[in-house]
Amino acid sequence: MIRGMTRLSLLTASLLTLAGPALAQPKTDPDWPCVQRKVASLSPGQFWTGPDLGSAPAEWGNDNEAAALAQKIASRRTELQEVDGLLDGYVAKLPDKAAREQGLTRVYAGVFEVINGERGKIMHGIARYAQGQRRMAERIREEADQISQTKDAPSAADARELPKEQSELETKFAWDRRIFQERTQALTYVCEVPTLLEQRLGEIARKIQAKL
Repeated sequence: MIRGMTRLSLLTASLLTLAGPALAQPKTDPDWPCVQRKVASLSPGQFWTGPDLGSAPAEWGNDNEAAALAQKIASRRTELQEVDGLLDGYVAKLPDKAAREQGLTRVYAGVFEVINGERGKIMHGIARYAQGQRRMAERIREEADQISQTKDAPSAADARELPKEQSELETKFAWDRRIFQERTQALTYVCEVPTLLEQRLGEIARKIQAKL
């Protein structure tokens, strides 16, 4: 139970507890709570130095072989060390250099679209997560303010002397604060996912270009 605390000390303690990466949001976007710089969308050319992409982004889905390979190697279920072998198997079926360049360019276009799409969904989810954290932080502050306005128990030695409403509010405050802290810790790991996806895309692009 929370006892013997002035209104100011209670609120200060609560705010210090809530302080952290999830509340240290960039001024430019209050819905981006991560320390990593926000890049809303990636560009295919960021990772590609091969042949001109041209119409590849629009056509990759119409090339069944390229599309199947792109989706497989873009998936995080596929280990990066498997990618070279999968690319070699695909290239072996192509008749000449021109077909290889065209096919691999389509594979890259597909990989980019799949990974960039997954990354976009995760970033949208992070924004919703941050909004929920802000709402919860405000609720916790309101609970702390309500607690600070109640009188201390007549006897600190007997918790049963606390008013029932105050006891319930303190229990709710402690529970909400715990959930908030756990969600803040989880958010730290979630924030790393977009960067990991960028790294995966860059590595796959390098592997594809090595086969040209």
